[in-house]
Amino acid sequence: MARAIALGERARGSTAPNPNVGCVIVKDGQAIGQGHTQPGGRPHAESVALAEAGEAARGATLYVTLEPCAHVSARGPACADLIAAARPARVVIAAADPDPRTNGQGVERLRAAGIAVETELCRAEAERSFAGFLARLRLGRPLITLKLAMSIDGKIALPSGESKWITGEDARAHVHAERARADMILVGRGTYLADRPRLDVRLPGLEGRSPHRALLTRGEAVEGWTRLGAPEEVTRLHDVNDLLVEGGSATATAFLAADLVDRMLIYRAPILIGEGKSSVGYVGLDRIADAHRRWTLVETRALGIDRLEVYERVRD
Repeated sequence: MARAIALGERARGSTAPNPNVGCVIVKDGQAIGQGHTQPGGRPHAESVALAEAGEAARGATLYVTLEPCAHVSARGPACADLIAAARPARVVIAAADPDPRTNGQGVERLRAAGIAVETELCRAEAERSFAGFLARLRLGRPLITLKLAMSIDGKIALPSGESKWITGEDARAHVHAERARADMILVGRGTYLADRPRLDVRLPGLEGRSPHRALLTRGEAVEGWTRLGAPEEVTRLHDVNDLLVEGGSATATAFLAADLVDRMLIYRAPILIGEGKSSVGYVGLDRIADAHRRWTLVETRALGIDRLEVYERVRD
């Protein structure tokens, strides 16, 4: 299942609105088929893995990160039916699919075909891998990641507005990898006017994974960009699983004040700026006590001379 989750991670940022699923088929201790959801959402991971395994799938064990779909689409058959026809002996599923077209029905269809089904193996890890898909179904919006590059003292720019470059090349490369995992990147009008950012992926081999671009502004739309008049309008992004918010302080503050940030990437450089532009402004907290137990640190990593801190919002 760990292999299936890793395969699904490869597809993150390229499958929306479908989930990025991974699948591995094992027989006699050997992987005989594997796959992940293809760009655009089809074919599904199970279809790819079954095609590779062929007739050898009969009697095998199929590991998949999300419950196989039970609905027929104009773009392809239901994966539960494909698996039932292939006749594996056992199917191991990490997480249930909350989509009402499948929820529980995929498992029922496999069991009705005489296939043994086990569930919830590595569920937490699998759900983390396609958290954007789950957020869209459960919250009605994408999973929102906020990226901030700052100094030790929490500044993102000098008083003059100069901010290139606070962090080094390793940290900037990591940002590009995060962009490749997102369906859309958003900046504010001020950042757009000041920097005219490309917001593309500039890592060798991943240039084609550049996400769609969005602009937070009360003004007019920019050609080729999706316009959002307020953070709450993320509910209109029906085909976006993962949204990366990159700039700047006003935009970060707006999303934090609206409590719409699920994940924060803090790239901290070993420099002191002193007087300068703060990373965020007032986010609606009036007591220190209210600031506690809202965020949890889930990862730290050295990136050259810089340090990455990853925080997740604690929600009920």
